[in-house]
Amino acid sequence: MTDEPSLIAEPPEAGHEQEDGVRATFAKLYTDGRAYADAEIERQKLRVGIAGAGVRDAAIFATIGFLLSFAGLVAFLVGLVMALSPHLGAGWSALAVFGVALLIAAILLLLAKARISRMRRAIKA
Repeated sequence: MTDEPSLIAEPPEAGHEQEDGVRATFAKLYTDGRAYADAEIERQKLRVGIAGAGVRDAAIFATIGFLLSFAGLVAFLVGLVMALSPHLGAGWSALAVFGVALLIAAILLLLAKARISRMRRAIKA
């Protein structure tokens, strides 16, 4: 036999170096993947925090808006009673404003019921 290396098989030293290189590459790949996953988790936590703060602020503003609109409605009805008092008297003007407000509320509730019924029929079909 000759002292020349074989063309088919690699020398034993190259196999160990290649194996160490593959291990190092996989270790680096694992480290990079772990760092990417950690960064993505932090990004998603930040997005959830921003969304949560937005929802909280929107709920606060909506609640304040609802309360102010309710207070405005009460003030309007009281003003209407006061405006009608010289013409109908205090009791009759309060009764008239209450009756009209109750009539408007009943009409709005019937409209809401009709919308819900239409939605249920559309969902069933």
